[in-house]
Amino acid sequence: MGSGPAGYTAAIYTGRANIKPVLYEGMLTGGQLTTTTEIENFPGYPEGVAGAQLMEDLRKQAARFGVEFRRGIITDVDLNAYPFILTIDCATKVEAESLIIATGATPRYLGLPSENKFKGMGVSACATCDGFFYRNQEVAIVGGGDTACEEASYLANICKKVYMIVRRNELRASHIMQKRVKENPKIEILFEYQTKEILGDDSGVTGVLVEKKDGTTRQLDVMGFFLAIGHQPATNLFKGKLELNPEGYIVTKEGTSMTSVDGVFAAGDVRDPRYRQAIVAAGSGCMAAMDCEKFLMMGDDLK
Repeated sequence: MGSGPAGYTAAIYTGRANIKPVLYEGMLTGGQLTTTTEIENFPGYPEGVAGAQLMEDLRKQAARFGVEFRRGIITDVDLNAYPFILTIDCATKVEAESLIIATGATPRYLGLPSENKFKGMGVSACATCDGFFYRNQEVAIVGGGDTACEEASYLANICKKVYMIVRRNELRASHIMQKRVKENPKIEILFEYQTKEILGDDSGVTGVLVEKKDGTTRQLDVMGFFLAIGHQPATNLFKGKLELNPEGYIVTKEGTSMTSVDGVFAAGDVRDPRYRQAIVAAGSGCMAAMDCEKFLMMGDDLK
């Protein structure tokens, strides 16, 4: 399930193992990376690569090993039966002797029309992925938790100045992370501010209009706008069927991709609330494929 780096890598490995995998690509073939303009930190592409091109390369590699691609969304799963019963698009039912879940997680956005307009053109939900493009420029980041503080500190090492837009009158981050951002001369924290509009033109983001709690507004002349207000794993389908952590991510046994149900494996951002990087997702896709192969080879001993 899923056609991002984790899903395609799992497909490549299970295809080479002659397991004859079927990959359901979901609504967005290639996953979130297809909406990213350029990726510079995925190994093997010294000059960088467009997100859509990277995913197309992974898909072609999986096809080379006989992976069967199917459009459609898995809308229900019965993990009590074996083989597992999957319902496609609320209609077709298929059986699966094993299942690798690589449905990913989506970043939370503010919901502004201008935010969507400039997504990939200055608006980003991953400072580690895109911060380098704003080297020696001014940027803004929304959020007040540990992730926001971590990413603000990361951006401060690259950018000329970082504005932290915090809706509350305090940070929610741990004490050590708060201390780190407050003591960084390149980070300015704007408490009790909310983003009203992201400004830009055909070249991308040129600024952000923010409003303080008292109604006063301020324009920040930034080239990059980052969000660090959390992610939502695509796991609604598995509530009550698999063990999930309080944030909704699939829990896997330490050092493996194994879930709470034998024969079901998880890979990529759907199980990773921490790193959320394409290369990490790809690596966990490899793990899931190898765990899956072992499960199928063991046959009735594991089932």
